[in-house]
Amino acid sequence: MTPRTALGALHIGALMFGLTGVFGKLAAATPAVIVFGRAAFAVLALAFFARFAQQGGWQRLQAVDWRRLALSGVLLAGHWVSFFIAVKVAGVAIATLGFASFPAFTVILEGLIFRERIRINEIVLVALVSVGLVLVTPAFDLASGATTGLLWAILSGLLFSLLSLTNRASSGRIPAVQAALCQNVVVALCLLPVAAPQLSEVRAIDWLWIGLLGVFCTGVAHSLFVASLAVIKARTAAVVFAMEPVYGITVAWLLFDEDPTLRMLIGGALIIVAIVVSSRMSGSSDKKTVAAEAASH
Repeated sequence: MTPRTALGALHIGALMFGLTGVFGKLAAATPAVIVFGRAAFAVLALAFFARFAQQGGWQRLQAVDWRRLALSGVLLAGHWVSFFIAVKVAGVAIATLGFASFPAFTVILEGLIFRERIRINEIVLVALVSVGLVLVTPAFDLASGATTGLLWAILSGLLFSLLSLTNRASSGRIPAVQAALCQNVVVALCLLPVAAPQLSEVRAIDWLWIGLLGVFCTGVAHSLFVASLAVIKARTAAVVFAMEPVYGITVAWLLFDEDPTLRMLIGGALIIVAIVVSSRMSGSSDKKTVAAEAASH
């Protein structure tokens, strides 16, 4: 890849990640079936990429690696299920913006878990996300589908933050594609008991959406990120990754007529600014960390 084509691949990958909620809404299946199918198709796509890409040998996993991968797989399953519940209940835009609260959770969790001192700019980041979520919420009423969906989306963001921290702990040892493949195997196994009784009822068109979700929004998107990181700086990749909500909300607006209010647009803008700021603050992160975070979504 040249720097130009690598940057294009990054944006295509971010677009594919952004289409996650769109395909999830198009598929008339339960979140459990969607997540199971996504993980199963992602395993196939990632295995194909790992087989034909110019990669070194995979890391021999130790017991601690297996435990971390199992934990991260369970967190990934919870993250995806709660996100697709939010999509079904509140729509793509609210689900995407609620999930995008994860930088604030990361700041708080890093302070609690790693005993790191929270800096002023990180406090500003948490404030931006908090104000953005308040503006995105149409009404603070648990009987409202939008509010319930937003809460599910925020839970998805919390689980994503925990997952990212777990991945960072092992990103130095385990190649990103290997970790993503193992995590998706865990996700499929976790959801199989719930999804299996419903699989025969899934329509062919819904399998198409789920297949696109697993192959393109997971396997291909993550593979593009990994390939482009050989050329692009980690800081650039992290900022491009922050464009994901913009792509997803724009496509949902065009397809589903999810017209955002001015208040929601302002709140969304604050959250997206917080993501970009968070990406720039973590600009010193290495490429394995960025790839690990991309694998989480």
